[in-house]
Amino acid sequence: MKNKLLSCIAGAAMAFGMISGVCAADNPTMGVVVKIGGIPWFNAMEMGIKKRAAEIGVDAEMIGPVSADPALQVQAIEDLIAKGVDVIGVVPNDESALEPVLKKARDAGIIVISHEGPGLKNVDWNFELASAKGFGEAHAKLLSENIKGPGKYAVYVGSLTVPLHNAWADAAIEWMKANRPDVELIGDRYGVAENVDDSRSTALDLIAANPDLKGFLAFGSQGPIGAARAIEERRKTGEIFVLGPFSPGQGRKMVLKGILTGGFMWNPAQAGEVFVTMGKMLAGGEEVKDGADIPGLGVIHPDTEGRDIITDNLLEVNKDTVDGLADMGL
Repeated sequence: MKNKLLSCIAGAAMAFGMISGVCAADNPTMGVVVKIGGIPWFNAMEMGIKKRAAEIGVDAEMIGPVSADPALQVQAIEDLIAKGVDVIGVVPNDESALEPVLKKARDAGIIVISHEGPGLKNVDWNFELASAKGFGEAHAKLLSENIKGPGKYAVYVGSLTVPLHNAWADAAIEWMKANRPDVELIGDRYGVAENVDDSRSTALDLIAANPDLKGFLAFGSQGPIGAARAIEERRKTGEIFVLGPFSPGQGRKMVLKGILTGGFMWNPAQAGEVFVTMGKMLAGGEEVKDGADIPGLGVIHPDTEGRDIITDNLLEVNKDTVDGLADMGL
């Protein structure tokens, strides 16, 4: 009788475990840690995460630290590991700072997906909605079209450790060197583009120190906004051009006034949806294969060795498109 009872308990436990496993695959839990919370770009990403999670049955949340401090991202990921989520997504501020904690997550059996983290090693997959080279060069070409004659330009990034921002900057600077040697780069780059006030004050200083300043390439969603505010203050509209990715809703008025020239972007809400879609796939045991059609990415041709998926889903932001993009909630 005792042995039969133990067998029944064991069988029930095994059945419960199987049911729990199925539930985890059907309704996985997921946390996405972004660079910083409370700014329009990541607010839009959160909308995409919530929308897609509701559509396909994923318990997903976004965590946005109060500042772009890599230590805060590390702590947020530690908290998700402690909660035992099935999937962790991350948009890194500093790849090297995150490698140890992402390894810890994967060692715990958690799937890790990154976006804007092409150099990360401890991930299952990284995805991009634009190639680094193409994105940087597109902005450089647009800057060059606006600058007539010789002058100087400055480059912003979110910080000197944000991998993708610096890859975009590298591509843009190389293109300018090869194609517009008459337009000189000021310094190297300034790590201020995730903060409006820092971007504005840096721009004011650069404008004061460089009377032949003709443009800003600002890679980081708050950089174009801050630089454009400085140009408006100094009444340099039409003389100094600002390009970069930014939230159309945040920059709409300045674009329509010609203060903010424009740039290229992808839809951050779409990136949020991709996080959830891939999380559900990988938690359910699906493989990422060449030629697969993944919602939000399209038909993919992944780098299986580097664990990267790179697509081209660029949107141009200018006077003709900004209203429509802003009205989409971007």
